Amino acid sequence: MDLPGKGIPYWLDSTSRTNYPAQQGDLDVDVAVLGGGIVGVTAAFLLKDVGMRVALVEARRVLEGVTGHTTAKLTSLHRLIYKPMMDRFDRERAYLYAEANQAAIELVAALVEQRGIDCDFARLPAYTYALRDSEIAQVEAEVRVAQELGLPASFEQNVPLPYDTLGAVCFQQQARFHPRRFLLALADTIPGDGSHIFEHTVALDVDDGRPVVVRTNRGKIRARDVIVATHFPFLDRGLYFTRQTPKYSYVLGVHVNQPAPEGMFITVEREDYQSIRPQPTDEGMMLIIGGGKHITGQGGDTRRYYHNLENWVRQHFDVRSISYRWSTQDNYPVDGVPFVGKYTPISHHLYVATGFFGWGMTNGTAAAMLLTDMLLGRAHPWEAVYDPSRVWQPRTLVGIAQRGSQNAGRLLKDLMSGGEHLTPEDIAPGDGKVINYEGRKLAAHRDLEGKLHLVSAICGHQGCTVTWNSAESTWDCPCHSSRYTVDGEFIHGPTVRNLGKVEITEQEKQPELA
Repeated sequence: MDLPGKGIPYWLDSTSRTNYPAQQGDLDVDVAVLGGGIVGVTAAFLLKDVGMRVALVEARRVLEGVTGHTTAKLTSLHRLIYKPMMDRFDRERAYLYAEANQAAIELVAALVEQRGIDCDFARLPAYTYALRDSEIAQVEAEVRVAQELGLPASFEQNVPLPYDTLGAVCFQQQARFHPRRFLLALADTIPGDGSHIFEHTVALDVDDGRPVVVRTNRGKIRARDVIVATHFPFLDRGLYFTRQTPKYSYVLGVHVNQPAPEGMFITVEREDYQSIRPQPTDEGMMLIIGGGKHITGQGGDTRRYYHNLENWVRQHFDVRSISYRWSTQDNYPVDGVPFVGKYTPISHHLYVATGFFGWGMTNGTAAAMLLTDMLLGRAHPWEAVYDPSRVWQPRTLVGIAQRGSQNAGRLLKDLMSGGEHLTPEDIAPGDGKVINYEGRKLAAHRDLEGKLHLVSAICGHQGCTVTWNSAESTWDCPCHSSRYTVDGEFIHGPTVRNLGKVEITEQEKQPELA
């Protein structure tokens, strides 16, 4: 099945790769920030700006993970969230969430202007639109609550899209931008005066003492405070793998033979959804169109999501070309609100930011702002809404128990299943399968040149069996979302372990650990 477009995010294809050094030996700083995405880079920038010595640590290259695979909407309109948040919590928390995300937009706008950052920043309205009669009441209720909270909300009957809709909630003065150009400009200011960016440096563990000690694959980093901003937290002590569900979604970069819609758009529908926003490119205005969603590692033949999205695009737009395709992974917290603050209720100097459920551009920026104030000892009202310890309330424990039960069931199923009884020779070029070979579960992939890649099929996090992601040619864990290359190198946590490589010797004709 041929896939549409070039298989790389536009953000990465239109910018140069970074080349920061790896950590060389032990060092001391004021703050260690683990994870080089929007939270990590923004927090490190803000902390360095107030005089802190910062070490930003990234296992691969900064801004190439989830932040490099975003649709890059800067908006406080997160589909329909404020009415449910008001019902689930209270008006005060809904107000604080709205305030935080609006403030994030304005921080980006201020930095773009103050520092002259060329990142295609532009103000646009954002819409969440209805396609079914049953969704109209939800949209109208969201408008009323959003207006009550002081957000720039209105109900719009006529949505500027080239197909029929039934009305939308609209927020004015939202924004789009090129996230890598913006964040790379911030990153460039971090190294120097006792601060560092380290790439190809893997944080393995953290001792929350005085000082806090981060153990990496290249030495130790001693710091007063540590922020874990690794998209999915890699330290199990906070049980974040029970608090949020990782989901995969898909994106196409499309040039069309018609004027691009003026605004950013998303459907009320959450799973079978469509997201649209314009982006200027050297070839003219491109539409970034997202859709399709499934739990990571549980999508089956994932190529079909790209084809389904392509079919939808061609039905609704006059397509000139499909230039790009990429996918992304987002963490969905059990109660719909991110976790930002102390890593656990008993943490002293260890902090976390995760669970942005697809809205990381504003939530990630707000998280960096909040954590900066917390590390500086400033009381901040946003702590009340983002506090990770809130999940121990009875209303949220039910969701945690359900998530834990699902994962336990999946692990039990994996333990009882041995994989397909195939030999490596049965793997066709381009395909990947979990096979039972000589009593061991192996993840087997044969690339298009015919080379066989064999690794252990057992995820390094908690022992679930990985599955083949045919669209991205990766091995994904269906329990807690760890992802690996065909050669077993981890791409996403919570794991920080690679899958063991396996070789089959001609003499023994059986797998051995390489």
